[in-house]
Amino acid sequence: MAGTSQKPGRNEVQKKMIMGGLFGAMVALTAGASQAWAETRVVLKSATSSSSYYVMMVQVAEALQKASDGKIRATVEESQGSVQNLKEAAKRPGNFVFTTPPNLLQDALAGNKPFEGESGYDQVRALFVVPPITVHFVVREDSGIDDITQLAGKTFIAGGKGTFCEGRTSKIFSILDIADKVKTVDSELAAASNALRNRRIDGYATCSSHPTPAVQELATSMSLKILPFTPEQLAKVVAEDPASGPVTIDPGTYRGMDEPIQTVGMPVGAFGTTRMDDDTAYAITKAFWEQRDQMAQSSPWWNAVKPELVASLRAEIHPGAARYYREIGVDLPAAN
Repeated sequence: MAGTSQKPGRNEVQKKMIMGGLFGAMVALTAGASQAWAETRVVLKSATSSSSYYVMMVQVAEALQKASDGKIRATVEESQGSVQNLKEAAKRPGNFVFTTPPNLLQDALAGNKPFEGESGYDQVRALFVVPPITVHFVVREDSGIDDITQLAGKTFIAGGKGTFCEGRTSKIFSILDIADKVKTVDSELAAASNALRNRRIDGYATCSSHPTPAVQELATSMSLKILPFTPEQLAKVVAEDPASGPVTIDPGTYRGMDEPIQTVGMPVGAFGTTRMDDDTAYAITKAFWEQRDQMAQSSPWWNAVKPELVASLRAEIHPGAARYYREIGVDLPAAN
């Protein structure tokens, strides 16, 4: 009849309600999925909270979040060091980023102590480099010592008894055939600055990322010199000690030292695993390098890292990270 309308039946109303509910649920799920994809959680692990490397990881966490507009949510965890980091990496799921020197990773892959009988290390992949552990052989400017071999017959604190630095120094002295000629002093490194200032020793070794605060402070009160390696010395040390690599301290890093200083150190890298997807590895690597210059403005040790140094990590590079390095024109090792 004209002018009349039919009301929808009960079944039709129920059908529309069900379809509307399903549509709303699909919208909610889609929104939830988009939100999940928009945020990537990353765990960064390096060293104890009192170390410079822990501070570096805090800086990296801030850099990742800033470069990604908060889409990368980074958490920094304290660690007892590189051995613990590697052991966790072999088993830990997700986006786990940790630091270690390359030689320790090589030990883990070979099953050397303390990694005997363990597996999973073949899943570790390199992401980017962090400031290296730099060997400093510090002497007074007026000491008359210009070459490392001239430390023979001199009184020297070799980095502190039982420390990593003492081991590095002893190895270098052995390679350069002066191990039995240097008068090493059994003393803590903390006493080295005063001992040098008061002329109780001729020099000392310290090993850390550079610039080293203790050396910076000492250089403000007296004239210092950091002994450089000659090209021949550098080649010999690097050839005979796989853990060592060339490191250049830039001019002006320390007061009164206005020329590049060629020394040696141990490369240190930030690594992930194959459990991290390629897009995440790409985003983390890209964000790190895009923020490097800004980090270096407040912490000069970041000046020591450059993208091309990723080859020094002697490890397979994560495919996602490798994609970024190719985009910026970095030559990668053949294996990658």
